[in-house]
Amino acid sequence: MYRCISDFNYDYRPRTNMVKDMKGDLFTDCHSILGRWKKRFFQLLNVNGVNDVRQTDRHTAEPLEPQSSTFEDEMAIEKLKRQITRY
Repeated sequence: MYRCISDFNYDYRPRTNMVKDMKGDLFTDCHSILGRWKKRFFQLLNVNGVNDVRQTDRHTAEPLEPQSSTFEDEMAIEKLKRQITRY
């Protein structure tokens, strides 16, 4: 019985929830941690100064395929359905 309990607890590591703020102070309560993550992601995702995002030309080794028509898409889907029903 001791061996079973010992094996069960072998890989157990208690979980600690701590986050540092901008000054280096540690937060341990869930509300402060969530607030810190909210501020951090807001800083990362809402970057000021990037006003104009343009699509740039893509230089590839292969030429880009022309856009397929709706008819071609439907035919490809039907072909896939037939292949799936065979298996």
